Parts: sequence; C-alpha cells; structure tokens
Amino acid sequence: MTTLASATDTLTRDALTVLQPGFTGTTAPDWLLRRLGEGLASVGLFGRNIASPGQLAELTAQLRAERDDVLVAIDEEGGDVTRLEVRTGSSFPGNHALGAVDDVELTREVAHELGRRLAACGVNLNWAPSADVNSDPRNPVIGVRSFGADTDLAARHTAAYVTGLQSAGVAACTKHFPGHGDTAVDSHHALPRIDVPEDVLSDRELAPFRAAIAAGSRAVMSAHILVPVLDPDRPATLSRRILTGLLRGELGYDGLIVTDGMEMRAIAGTYGIERGSVLAVAAGADAICVGGGLSDDATVRCLRDALVAAVRTGELPEERLAEAAHRVRALARWASTAGRAPEDTHSSEIGLHAARRALTVTVAPGLGTAETFKPLTEPPYVAALTPVANIAVGDETPWGIAAELVHLLPGTVTGSFSAQDGEASDAGAGESAGRAALQAAGPRRIVAVVRDEHRHPWMASALDTLLAARPDTIVVEMGVPQAAPRGALHIATHGAARVCGRAAAEVIAGV
Repeated sequence: MTTLASATDTLTRDALTVLQPGFTGTTAPDWLLRRLGEGLASVGLFGRNIASPGQLAELTAQLRAERDDVLVAIDEEGGDVTRLEVRTGSSFPGNHALGAVDDVELTREVAHELGRRLAACGVNLNWAPSADVNSDPRNPVIGVRSFGADTDLAARHTAAYVTGLQSAGVAACTKHFPGHGDTAVDSHHALPRIDVPEDVLSDRELAPFRAAIAAGSRAVMSAHILVPVLDPDRPATLSRRILTGLLRGELGYDGLIVTDGMEMRAIAGTYGIERGSVLAVAAGADAICVGGGLSDDATVRCLRDALVAAVRTGELPEERLAEAAHRVRALARWASTAGRAPEDTHSSEIGLHAARRALTVTVAPGLGTAETFKPLTEPPYVAALTPVANIAVGDETPWGIAAELVHLLPGTVTGSFSAQDGEASDAGAGESAGRAALQAAGPRRIVAVVRDEHRHPWMASALDTLLAARPDTIVVEMGVPQAAPRGALHIATHGAARVCGRAAAEVIAGV
C-alpha cells in the first residue's frame, strides 16, 4: 500500500524531474547539486557557464558525480547561436550557410563534428536544430538560424542534422514546433502569431518536423507562438491541441517535448512562469526549459511547488506529470548509454570548409569575375554597420570579418556604426552612419559589413552614402542576403560565425 509520504516524495521528484533549469557560474552551485540528489534530471548550460572545453568537461563531471545520468543540455546551433565559442564566434557556419550549399552529407558531417565536440565536454542534449522555414524575410529571431525559405530544403537538412548530431551520442532537440519562420515578432519580447490556413501550415511549417521525427529526433522543442487555425486561444507551448493532438496524435511523435524558455515574454508576460509551466505540462510538454534569465534555486522551488500544487488541486493530472517525468528519464538513459563518437581528425576543419562553400560572390559589372577580381594588398578600413543584437544570439558573441582580416592584412582598421536610436528607420540616421564611416576610413579601401540589410532601412541608407562616395567599396552581407548585391565586390556569407568571417576575409585578401 502506498503511503502518503511516499506518494508525496514521488510527486515532488517527478515535479523536479521535468525541470531544465540554468545557473550562474562555471562550477555547479550547492543548490543545484542538492536538487540533483532530490530528483532534478536536467541542467541547461549557457555561455555564462563556459570558459573553455576543459572547464566545461570538469563542470559536467561535477554534475555527473551527483547524478550519473543527468541530461546536460545546451543551445549550440553553430553559426550565430553558440555557447561553446561564445567569446570567439563559432567554428561552424550555421544552418543558413549549410542550406546555401545544399549538400546533405556536408550538413550531416558538420552536425556530427559539432556533436562530437559537445560529447567530449560531457553535453548530451542539444537544443538544435532549428527546423523553421524562414518564409517571412522580416523575421527578427530566426533568419540565418533557418536552413532557408524552401520547405523541401529545410526538411532534408533538418533530417541530416538530426542524424549527424545523434550519431555522435548527443540527442537532438528539433525546434520550434510547429514552426517559427513565418513571424515578424520575436517571442523573447512578445507573442508572435501565424495566420495561415491549415493546409499551408501542414505543407510548409510541419514538413521539416515530419522529417526530423522520421530521422529519430529524440526531442522536439515547442514555440511560444499563437497559431489560430490550430488553437485560437493558447500559444503552442500551452496548447493541448498542438502538443498532444497534432505532435503526438497526428504526427505520431513519442519522444521528449521540451518547451522553449519559459521566462521569455511571450509566456512570462502573459501567464507567468509558474502558471505557464503547469499549463505546458498539462498540454503535453515533458520538460520545462527555464534558466536563460532565471537561474537560481528560488525559481526551481517555485516551479516544483506550482506543479505539485496543480496535481493536488486536480488541475494537472498526476498521470500526466508522471508520464512527462518518465520521458525525461528515458532520454537520460539513452544519452547515458549512447556513447561518444571517436575523434575524427579529418573533420576538424569541416566548419571552415562548409563556410567557404557557402559563399556567394558577386562582382560589379565591368570589374571582371570572382576569379579575376584583384584582391586587396593594403590593409582596408572595415566599417561594421551593426544592428541591435538578437537575444537568442546574445550581445557577447563577436561577429564580422575585421579580426580575420587583421591576420591576413596586418594594419586593418575597424569601426562600428549604428543608427542613433539603434533601429531607426529614417534615412537620416543611415546617412549619418555612412558619413561617419567615410570620415573614419580616410583614404583606405572600405569594406562595409552588414547583417540583414533588407530589414534595416538605416543600414541600406548608410550603404547608399558609402557607395555614392566610394564605389569601390566591398560589401559583406553576413545575414540573409535578401537585398540585391551591390558594391565593387559583394560577398554573401549566409551567417556571421567566425568561420564565415574567415572565408570572406580569404576572398578579400586573395588567400
């Protein structure tokens, strides 16, 4: 006969098991180790937790000394979103670059090598890949994190990424279900909405997730988006119709469902994280991701108590919470026995190789071809036209080509320019930035670096000013190359990772 005490203990452990919290610092705090002993089964890592691969390996070993099957999760997409290389920029070019190459075997190899490096550091769950079809070019949060705007391309590369990552013993978490590509709002700030007919959603947004499920993706992450054709009242993360009815029922998915960060304003600003977490588990989510901005014991305690209270009041069926905890433990068992892929020295430069293949180089009419364009021999002035950083990417991750050009052309000088209010749409702000860049450059050849020119009118205006005065300016687009190529030489890198900058710098310097 089950006693009240043992039932309570089981309920409390299950509530802890479904949480994926973060923490601050590069060593595990005492409260986190204590919670692992009490039933916590997952930990989320961010850039703030990582100083080096060696330090990360020590940290994950510290966690496993407390619980040997702990799920150690990270948001390591490669490209713009990196945690392993947050201070230097990624060694992998990211999804959009891989989609531009459109070689599924290359995508698989890149994902395998990224997974191998994660596994070597003790990480066994990666909140990647992004399977979103970037169908809205205004999208402020997906962009180069997507393989592209073509559904079939996104689907085949999502499957290849899942296969490659998991072949290295790291569970993939395909995101953001049911698709975050057709939005012009960042769910970190507000609740996006996708107003498309059901057939469009099925044919476009869901296709990459079907491919991921067929490839055996061990986890799927929900999106904080409202899709009225599926559920007019609740965002996907909190919708039983979407998580249980669509993902589980219609698509036949039986792996772990993880929420996107519950502290994001799309949920926290409307429902609060405690209420949101209860609704998410009730809807069919198995793991609550929290810790990007909330990372302390008080948060874990509040969420645990909210789930326990919801079971006791009948709002959350005890069986649903137990089922969610069971799926977390099942993935933990898989991850603890999956094994690590052996180191492959042939793969160490696979990211740079992919970045080089992803370049699209356009030479202005009358100046020859990419093969005959005369590279620079004197150090240029690099003018970085800098937009406000995406929260998912983070402010701390460096981007651009200046650091790479300095190695190839010593003496290269750089400056960063932005609209006066950060995201001004008036041409005047861009003209001011352009004039400032011209003055700073002096007689040096200018290399203008942009990200998503098509989304930033001030940036386009700044380029107008630069090119009117200096038509020999080289333009490097490190976002989605939606705007028409211009400049004496235009290089589209399809991403802002360190290796993307290296590949572009090689072209400019003729290496």
